[in-house]
Amino acid sequence: MGRKHHKPEEIVGKLRQIEVLTAQGKGVAEAVRSIGVTEATYYRWRAEYGGLKLDQVKRLKLLEQENGRLRKAVADLTLEKLVLKEAAFGKLLSAARRRTCVQHVTARLNVSERFACRVLGQHRSTQRKALKTADDEAALTAAIIDLAKQYGRYGYRRITALLRAEGWHTNHKRVERIWRAEGLKVPPRQPKRSRLWLNDGSCVRLRRDRPNHVWAYDFVEDRTRDGRKFRTLNVVDEFTREALAIRVARQLKATDVIDVLADLFIARGIPMHIRSDNGPEFAAIAVKGWITGVGAKTAYIEPGSPWENGYVESFNGKFRDELLSCEVFNTLAEAKVLIEQWRMYYNTARPHSSLGYRPPAPETVISGIRKPTTPGQAGPAPAISIAMH
Repeated sequence: MGRKHHKPEEIVGKLRQIEVLTAQGKGVAEAVRSIGVTEATYYRWRAEYGGLKLDQVKRLKLLEQENGRLRKAVADLTLEKLVLKEAAFGKLLSAARRRTCVQHVTARLNVSERFACRVLGQHRSTQRKALKTADDEAALTAAIIDLAKQYGRYGYRRITALLRAEGWHTNHKRVERIWRAEGLKVPPRQPKRSRLWLNDGSCVRLRRDRPNHVWAYDFVEDRTRDGRKFRTLNVVDEFTREALAIRVARQLKATDVIDVLADLFIARGIPMHIRSDNGPEFAAIAVKGWITGVGAKTAYIEPGSPWENGYVESFNGKFRDELLSCEVFNTLAEAKVLIEQWRMYYNTARPHSSLGYRPPAPETVISGIRKPTTPGQAGPAPAISIAMH
């Protein structure tokens, strides 16, 4: 027969029974034999539970249970702290990162998957679900990396537009996932600037509402390999965002501005307004008189407020970021060729975010003759097809 295990309540009851028997005159040995235990057991019981009553034993048992729960809670909290410290600092926003973290924690701290999922906020079905990749995942990843190498200043949204132009059926969410998984970096955004006041020529007060309504022009400066400076005169249509002209020369004066505008007026017509800063080449009497004489109006921004000429300033930033900062021009002639090539690419192929990631003036094929057009010009639908380059 196996050894019987006595509960604390039973032990206290037997001790009280021995007390009653000894009070009636029986010896301790006889009283102990009557309850069916040895004298050694009796003395051990009396040392541990002597003087306690049944209600006190129940309270002691409850305290021991509560103490056990508290010890387990403290141990769990300590383990949770270790798990969070081992996982990562900050929030794990994606299920894939949490899945990787759960696997790392279970292997490193030897905790259960259930416990790690609960601490890191990962559903167990998500943790155990097998990852499925599309058949074209590797090809799409290679295409994204190639475009990122070719256009180092483009983000994943503009890369998505280029992929769609190449025939890929994908959205920006999938491209962003691959973009982040490959460690590609999105170009930083320019800081916002507060507006101090509004002038009559500002881009907020004078808004463009159709092609050839408002043109804007400005100068950009760079150097050739020998350290000599050259300047570019950039002219853009604020409605279509098309780069109408980029004149490159060592020096550009008021007469050069008139020459560029005259060529554009003949080819595209006269705009209603021409916006610029108050530079001496733009505010010269000869330029103002010439523009007024052909029927256009000048719109000057406030001095020291380039944000009032935001459209051409935005173009200048892209121009410098994507070309001038990336190319070394050996000669002025080389600079003219490369800048004109980039202007044609900007107009006909480069996706523009404010135009729904379409180029400002996509190249069209009409009856076998290529002709650049601006948005809003119509033609026979069956004879036109878009050819992106």
